[in-house]
Amino acid sequence: MTPKPAEIKAEHAPEGGGERYALSGEWRNHSIGAVLKEFEKVEKAASHGKVEIDLSGIDGIDTAGAWLIRRLMTAKGGQGGEATLTGASPAIQELIGVLPETAPAPPSPGPDNRPLFEKVFTPVGKITVSIGSDFYAAMHILGSAVRGAQLKLGHGSGVSPASVVTHIDRMGVRAVPIIVLMSFLIGAIIAQQGAFQLRYFGAEIFVVDLVGILQLREIGVLLTAIMIAGRSGSAITAEIGSMKMREEIDALTVIGLNPVGVLIFPRLVALTVALPLLTILANFSALYGASIVTWTYSGITFDTFLSRLHEAIDHTSVAAGMIKAPFMALIIGIVAAVEGMKVGGSAESLGQHVTSSVVKSIFAVIALDAFFAVFYSAIDF
Repeated sequence: MTPKPAEIKAEHAPEGGGERYALSGEWRNHSIGAVLKEFEKVEKAASHGKVEIDLSGIDGIDTAGAWLIRRLMTAKGGQGGEATLTGASPAIQELIGVLPETAPAPPSPGPDNRPLFEKVFTPVGKITVSIGSDFYAAMHILGSAVRGAQLKLGHGSGVSPASVVTHIDRMGVRAVPIIVLMSFLIGAIIAQQGAFQLRYFGAEIFVVDLVGILQLREIGVLLTAIMIAGRSGSAITAEIGSMKMREEIDALTVIGLNPVGVLIFPRLVALTVALPLLTILANFSALYGASIVTWTYSGITFDTFLSRLHEAIDHTSVAAGMIKAPFMALIIGIVAAVEGMKVGGSAESLGQHVTSSVVKSIFAVIALDAFFAVFYSAIDF
């Protein structure tokens, strides 16, 4: 049977004057839409004397309908009348009775009377505390991983090689196509732009020096780390965060397993192995792309390119980039794990921390690269 929509009708006034309104039908959230316009007219109409609201015809009611009736009683009472309910069951009377006469107003923020010193340094203090807590969490994860990497607390069982190999496959092998393609294009772009500018000085051959030194020392490892931070770092945060949401990490602790050893350490090992290998592939791909561009754009043959490359670079150029790779891999893995462990119980929290993981990882990787650049300059490496 289709529920009868809500209705409100003005009837003959009771003896002694005043007004009388008869309510009928279903006064629920899904059925009160048809009566809202008529209800507003009745609510705004001026009233004097006694107002009787008859609820005997109501078939059903929920909080939305009860709130409208409470609004009508308040409106009529504020206009100098006296609103009373008739024909209501005890349950309906109790529901309407517990509702306030008016909806509470939202709290006003009010003026900010804090001292200027507090206004300026409170955000700075919050950021400092956040950085400190993140650093503490990162050191906890790194320390736990280095201390044992055990699967069971106090039992000393080693890490499963299958887990490490699986993550190497997911983070390293499956990332090869995008890393190779990106590096090939980057090397080609650097070579084209460098040759275009050096042509004015008649020194196009030095584009080989430019590409070789820049790619091997800086661009290769940096762009590879940024790509891995966006690809694998976000995946680590999402995986650990979803486990945190489903309380799987708490379950590991309850059954005596170390979550850092089970979940985080294999990923750190896989990143530390995969990122240097991907950097090597990225360097070869970028140099190959540069050689093709210099051949087609500047007429530099492959033999000339390789000969000039051997003169421009030495083992320090290769080592300068490769030394950074394990450190960048550790930073990406630790930041991703910290953000994953901070995920709350909502999907919104998961999305926020995945985004934060990528942003923080990229920032940390670039900051580390800048540190190494200054360090290499200081030791003349």
